[in-house]
Amino acid sequence: MGSHDVEDCPKKQHQNQHNPTHYKLKLVLLVLLTNLLTILFFTSPNLSSYTRHLPFPLLNDSSASTFPVLDELNATRYRLAASEYQVKKLHEKLSTTNVLVESLLVALTRLNESSNFNQIPDLDKVITNAELKLAVGPHKLPLGYTPRTGSDEIYPAFGAGCLKYKDELMQYMSYNVGGECPVDDVFAQRLMLKGCAPLPRRRCHPKSPVGYVEPTPFPRSLWSTPPDASIIWDPYTCKSYKCLVARDKAPGYYDCKDCFNLQGREKTRWLFDNGGLDYGIDQVLAMKPKGTIRIGLDIGGGTGSFAARMSERNVTIVTSTVNLDGPFNSFIASRGLIPLHLSVSQRLPFFENTLDIVHSMHVLSNWIPDAMLEFTLYDIYRVLRPGGLFWMDHFFCRGAQLNETYIPMIDRVGFKKLRWNIGMKVDRVNMKEWHATKELCTESDEMLFRKAENGNMQGTIIYSTSRIKDRQLS
Repeated sequence: MGSHDVEDCPKKQHQNQHNPTHYKLKLVLLVLLTNLLTILFFTSPNLSSYTRHLPFPLLNDSSASTFPVLDELNATRYRLAASEYQVKKLHEKLSTTNVLVESLLVALTRLNESSNFNQIPDLDKVITNAELKLAVGPHKLPLGYTPRTGSDEIYPAFGAGCLKYKDELMQYMSYNVGGECPVDDVFAQRLMLKGCAPLPRRRCHPKSPVGYVEPTPFPRSLWSTPPDASIIWDPYTCKSYKCLVARDKAPGYYDCKDCFNLQGREKTRWLFDNGGLDYGIDQVLAMKPKGTIRIGLDIGGGTGSFAARMSERNVTIVTSTVNLDGPFNSFIASRGLIPLHLSVSQRLPFFENTLDIVHSMHVLSNWIPDAMLEFTLYDIYRVLRPGGLFWMDHFFCRGAQLNETYIPMIDRVGFKKLRWNIGMKVDRVNMKEWHATKELCTESDEMLFRKAENGNMQGTIIYSTSRIKDRQLS
């Protein structure tokens, strides 16, 4: 340690010898710098604009001559204060500019979105599959321009959502032209349910059942299970109607679980009116003059039993349905009824003011987004003739939703209420479940509406019970 102390001592002495010199140089530089700042400051034409905002007064000439160093320091302070004020004003201007730029960016974004929405995509760039490109057009009209369409070309219809699923769409359109179509019913329907509806047409033949058997003669076909050889079973889990009928008692969930069992609950549906949630067809038809309910639509009609009951009363009903792991469309056709492979997101393929009745059981409920449901209700109103009936059969929703969402929505559409019954949904009567979740009670509604004959959106309201208020279980 001693040797280190001896070695460090000369260094420290040498440093101390240079300290006074460094101090004098710094002092000279400070004086020169303050003098320069003073000259710049007092020769500036904008001096008054800065100094009038300063929080302290200028020194007089006598004090400045007496204390030259203080004068220089004061000048520096004034200059710094003026600079700070200028920076503050600049910051305020920048803040205002930022707000304006943000507003401009928002406006430009909206304008760009609007431009993209209105712009028709170039199908040549979007679609590379030759068969798909041919299917979706456009095609030149052989006779040229026609005033009926106001154009000389035509685009085959296909859903706007198809362009969001280009890979799946190209897969769907990959097949041998003139040959047998792929058995891709499940894939095609999934694409349809995602919004690609209608699907483009294809130039191929559907696979035919082996050993096809002629259907059962009408009207016996209405309540007869068709032969297994009438359809292609490849897309479905069950490979026979016996398997589908047995689902009625099988564990687990299936769409329209007991619909294929025509000798079970389907056999008695809509035959009796219990004064509550279950309406009878005869009681509903009696609300209109005899014979004036002739044609209609059943939305999501399962296997077509509602249409079968109506057919027995000389009323023709078209049944829309999808094949959710079961041949619903084929089954309806085998009964001698008219199926329509259509999802709830599609526009109803009927002209305005044409149908006498529209019925829907279970399908139009709170699983559908509110905006889509409102469009659907307006579409139903569109196709019903003046005075036509809309039968919303067992509509499910939470208690709070009924008053907050669905009653105002139905009122906006403009239906007149003829009958309205409300009760608890059978599979939610477990009080332990209610208490555990603290949910609002679940409601199941049976609603019968009439379209206003004069088209007036205001109308009288007739229902069997008063509107319920929100009931919360404690």
